[in-house]
Amino acid sequence: MVALALATSLMWGLADFGGGLLTRRMPALTVVLVSQLLAAAVLGVVVVATGAWSEAGERLWFAVAAGVVGPIAMLCFYRALALGPMGVVSPLVATAVAVPIGVALVMGERPGAVQYTGILVAFAGIVLAGGPQLRGAPVQRRTLSHTMFAALGFGAVLALIAEASTTVNGLFLALFVQRVCNVAVGGAALYAAARRDRERAGGRFAAALPAGGPQALAAALPALTFVGLADVAANATYALATRIGPVTVAAVLASLYPVVTALAARGMLRERLRAVQAAGAGLAMAGTLLLASG
Repeated sequence: MVALALATSLMWGLADFGGGLLTRRMPALTVVLVSQLLAAAVLGVVVVATGAWSEAGERLWFAVAAGVVGPIAMLCFYRALALGPMGVVSPLVATAVAVPIGVALVMGERPGAVQYTGILVAFAGIVLAGGPQLRGAPVQRRTLSHTMFAALGFGAVLALIAEASTTVNGLFLALFVQRVCNVAVGGAALYAAARRDRERAGGRFAAALPAGGPQALAAALPALTFVGLADVAANATYALATRIGPVTVAAVLASLYPVVTALAARGMLRERLRAVQAAGAGLAMAGTLLLASG
């Protein structure tokens, strides 16, 4: 279970890093929509090949809910980043892990003392890894509301996807349905944004394309595919981890992705880690060891 949850954080962290790089060259909504569309196409092939359609049942509504909530949370997150300081927004969004933990506790899970300690230590590390900004301009109420909506949304997705299936084939189908809903909601949002900006952009859908036009979008397809599939794989390993072990532990370990993103930026972009981020990474590792030993 620990290995699966850590694999989840690794893939989510790399997906966030790749998505962050892509949004420097094209609209964030386009990155979300195209990456999820590509992932849905691959999952569709898997579903047909494995006969996963036979696993359709009431639990798919959890996948539908996750597919609707996910893009809305992402839009709130991007909006918060646009309105306020990233050093405040990013660590606050990391508190999303509190949602699946709270649900698991209500459902009767009771971690041991060592695991409780590990949860607290790792949670502190997750927040600090985002490099919280403790000084500077005050955060506006609208920024804070967008940030908390994003955190609740991301946390809800974690809780919902854990309930979306009971078998491996059912998981394939649930992930496919989730991606289809992601595309539907993201596509509607992108269409609305492009239509709203059509006069400024010179065409209804010009705002949905990167500066280089369709050619630039085509060149970015491998990277977009990686982002989409990494996100899908992370959802899959997280769902499997919650079935093998306690959700309270899996959720915390899976939420270590800010550490992965920060380390990827350090290794590939030579970005310097702030002291608070290095401390956060250390705390996250210590919390992970406590959780694994508990």
